[in-house]
Amino acid sequence: MYEQVTNSCLAAAIGPKGLGDKEFRAGLKAAAKTLDRLAGTKRPDEKAIFDLVQRRDDLAEVAGHLDAIKASASDVVIFGIGGSSLGGQAATAIVKNPDGPTLHFPENPDPDRLGRLLDRLPLATTHFFTISKSGGTPEPLAALFAAMAKVRDAGGDLGAQFTVITEPIKDGEGNVLRRLAGRHGMTAFDHDPHLGGRFSVLSIVGMIPAALSGLDPAAFRIGAMSVLNNAFTAKKAEACAPAVGAVLAAGLESHAGVGVSVMFPYADALERLAMWYRQLWAESLGKEGHGTVPVRALGPVDQHSQLQLYLDGPADKLFTILMPDWRDQGPMIEPDLADDPALEYLSGRTVGDLVHAEARATAETLTKAGRPVRSFHLARLDEATLGALFMHFMLETIIAAELLGVDPFGQPAVEAGKKLARQYLMEARR
Repeated sequence: MYEQVTNSCLAAAIGPKGLGDKEFRAGLKAAAKTLDRLAGTKRPDEKAIFDLVQRRDDLAEVAGHLDAIKASASDVVIFGIGGSSLGGQAATAIVKNPDGPTLHFPENPDPDRLGRLLDRLPLATTHFFTISKSGGTPEPLAALFAAMAKVRDAGGDLGAQFTVITEPIKDGEGNVLRRLAGRHGMTAFDHDPHLGGRFSVLSIVGMIPAALSGLDPAAFRIGAMSVLNNAFTAKKAEACAPAVGAVLAAGLESHAGVGVSVMFPYADALERLAMWYRQLWAESLGKEGHGTVPVRALGPVDQHSQLQLYLDGPADKLFTILMPDWRDQGPMIEPDLADDPALEYLSGRTVGDLVHAEARATAETLTKAGRPVRSFHLARLDEATLGALFMHFMLETIIAAELLGVDPFGQPAVEAGKKLARQYLMEARR
């Protein structure tokens, strides 16, 4: 479903900003040990990711509820933030002909934008999902309460028009969102307590939006399983693409001064994947002084806004270029319209030909400038391919974390800011 090409990350190909052979080999040896450990892991947070792709029971559990929503709703609003929203956005971005309600992901609680969205929605035919693993995330809760007020005032049915995804009740105690759902008769589905939000894309968190868009959730998991099977049966780490990617990322940070990781997709449908990756990489690896800064760039548009910096600025970046096979795809540039001799290179080509050529040219130009580049060649953009990419980057992140000596789960450094924000809200009421 994809081929990762990494030669242009090595010192032998690009010079001093590449990873040396000695460091690369040492990294592969360490990654092989990590793969062996992961294959038999007992850690609940890792098992939750790996076991999930073999399941179908959770998809069957929500199927009837989703069918009813698709039959009655013109719009579906998904309140979530971070992994609770980005996964669904990334999964549904590949939809070409939506077969279902219009989806809205008001992830950032901008008061003006949220207010305008709620004002223009057809409330009688809109369904609202709220996703919060803990049930206490303030941003989706605030958006939920705003929507509930609108629906209530319009005479709607809160129980019928709202669904929540959150952790189940434990030891007789429910979280805030669970208690709220119970009071108003809202349907509630379980979020696995061991599954971190940024690793939840293949769970119902990401697969419910996918199913509502007419995509096949099982196909995402089949693609993901193919990557996982390869990782756990590969005889050497160099035969496992996520392990190679992790070794390069960790090695370039540690030995070549690479502090920035640029994901550069050449497809609008992969831009949300890059945003999902940005959170996954930043929150998982940004610990104890480690971590490279993840950046999203979109080709070809960011060739015109960023490439000058990438080629002639600080040599501190690893580039990941995602290249679908766009050849012969899209509208044709008709020869009788592009008949100027200066346009011969465009005449008779498709827009896809242009984008494909520019992706190749960007990768080669960066390589010639001595910048480490890896390319993902994608035969197609479908559920299985995207599921494979999701699993690749999750595995790569977990392996890179072990190579760097950090725990990829949790985000302890951000808790202080959350507590302070709540303090300010309490003080504002006095």
